Amino acid sequence: MKNLHSTLKELFEWLHQHPELGFAEYETTAKLRTILEHEGIEVLDTGLQTGLIAQITGDLPGRCVVLRCDIDALPIQEQTELPYASTHPGRMHACGHDAHTAIMLGAALMLNQRRPELTGSVKIVFQPAEELPAGARVVLATGMLEDADLFLGVHVSPELPAGTLGLKAGPVMAAVDRFAITIHGRGAHAAQPHEGVDPIVVQAAIVQSAQTIVSRALDPFAAAVVSITHVESGSTWNVLPETAFLEGTVRTLEPAVREKAEVLMRGFTTQIAASYGAQADFAWRPGPPAVINDPALCQAARYVAEDMHIPTAQQENTMTGEDFSCYLENRPGLFVRVGTGCSFPLHHPKFKVDQQILYPTAQYFAQLTEHLLNKGV
Repeated sequence: MKNLHSTLKELFEWLHQHPELGFAEYETTAKLRTILEHEGIEVLDTGLQTGLIAQITGDLPGRCVVLRCDIDALPIQEQTELPYASTHPGRMHACGHDAHTAIMLGAALMLNQRRPELTGSVKIVFQPAEELPAGARVVLATGMLEDADLFLGVHVSPELPAGTLGLKAGPVMAAVDRFAITIHGRGAHAAQPHEGVDPIVVQAAIVQSAQTIVSRALDPFAAAVVSITHVESGSTWNVLPETAFLEGTVRTLEPAVREKAEVLMRGFTTQIAASYGAQADFAWRPGPPAVINDPALCQAARYVAEDMHIPTAQQENTMTGEDFSCYLENRPGLFVRVGTGCSFPLHHPKFKVDQQILYPTAQYFAQLTEHLLNKGV
């Protein structure tokens, strides 16, 4: 293979120019398959339409470490003016998945060169549809990761200096849950509200009361967010409608707080509606759980970073979510942040990644993987 620095740079720029949305990453999947197979890395027969799982098996039996990255883009019109900007209107790698993919492919290529020295095996997941979020569940459903002992993931961070690794044990990203509420009132003339049951009044009461779940019903030291993001009702100015609708999201870091938030949301909704003589249908749609980093893996990750003279920082908690957490429901894992330097925030049309982080971060994940296979935690 030619210079790996150049390979990763070229791949990153190609990915950035060809962003594809969740479950439509056909070009991306084909590109990755071509590179992997050219380098003699086995691509498993998963049945996935997009995304893939590659495998590198060492000469000695041992544990299985899984490296995971996400490959999908966002429906955003790019405004970076980069020479390798997106060629697909209305689509952009605004969350750094192009960098994640290049990093983990680079780690795979390095590990493949060290195959005789590896004890155990490495699987590399190029996951589709993280932004939906639905891809992790689809990948797990293939059954190809049943032998996994632990999972490693990466995400870029504009908050950290370029190349600095963000590490932290315990919860680092939130569980992502969605709720939808339909309020059934009774329509009437707007001039005669006493003859109906106004669902908009009930809707407003629920919107205001929902915030007291965080401020008054949960432990002040328990991180939680309740956001109502969509309200809808009525069709004209002089009629009380029959129904009103609202939906939003609840974010939590701890499983017990997550469970309690659902119970409280459901109770508040039904009780408030009943107090106005209305009825509320409450639907709770659980998403990915919180990302919780394993302490022993975090310690090993710090050790490897120090040995490689890579700067580290305490990873800050965030109430955004990541379906990497789905892999950690039955296995330990570690989600590492890597700084991109000063930049616009994630999901911004001017977001950029400093390409200088690609090769060193790939080196780091290759070294960390080898350490975990050969020496453990």
